[in-house]
Amino acid sequence: MRVGIIDSGCANVASVAFAVQRAGGDPFSSADPARIEEADRVILPGVGTARAAMERLRQTGLDKLIPRLEQPVLGICLGMQILHEASEEDHIRCLGILPGRLKAIPPGKTARVPHMGWNQLVMTRSDDPLVAGIDDGDYGYFVHSYYLAPGAATIAESNHGLPLAAIVRQDNFWGCQFHPERSATLGARILKNFMELPC
Repeated sequence: MRVGIIDSGCANVASVAFAVQRAGGDPFSSADPARIEEADRVILPGVGTARAAMERLRQTGLDKLIPRLEQPVLGICLGMQILHEASEEDHIRCLGILPGRLKAIPPGKTARVPHMGWNQLVMTRSDDPLVAGIDDGDYGYFVHSYYLAPGAATIAESNHGLPLAAIVRQDNFWGCQFHPERSATLGARILKNFMELPC
């Protein structure tokens, strides 16, 4: 199972690749649209800013390719965010594959910014194959300052002073706001399920 990890210039690709290997995949990283298009599975990881990630995707032409991909695609953290329409961060337009606009997490007594650490999931669509074997209360590792409000594409939610989308899906595009590669048993199960998704 060849897994193309998109090199957006805004991610620790190595840690994602190691996690994919542990899940039974054969990973490679690339910013070449032709190579990514040939992969059996595609992962779009990301940390940092939406602007930097989108600029990199536009420079390489991946911004045009990603919405056309027909194989399973998984966005991680910032990668999940830029699958959506736009972000309040620098008022940047994103890939527009999923509906929704990312907003800044408002700081408060119970919501430190960035949201960093372990947080529980609440399943809203437990029949999705990506979350097979995942239960309410399982923990994922989050690191982010912007969030997407739960909506029609939400599979699982979390809460950090307010409800936020933790896992989303539309057609062959999935996204995790948390980092599966850093989420121990939960993350390993998510990645294994991703490897086993029907094409």
